[in-house]
Amino acid sequence: MGVVIVLLILALLLGGVGLFVEALWWMLIIAAALVVAGAVMGFAGRRT
Repeated sequence: MGVVIVLLILALLLGGVGLFVEALWWMLIIAAALVVAGAVMGFAGRRT
């Protein structure tokens, strides 16, 4: 029974770490898209 509890806790920890890394990856993608959009808008606004 103790082994099952240890395995369950390990699975929850690893799953939580995986979700955290996945969330960081998506935030990085969104931040990069916002930087590109800001650069394009700034360049377009400066040209006119």
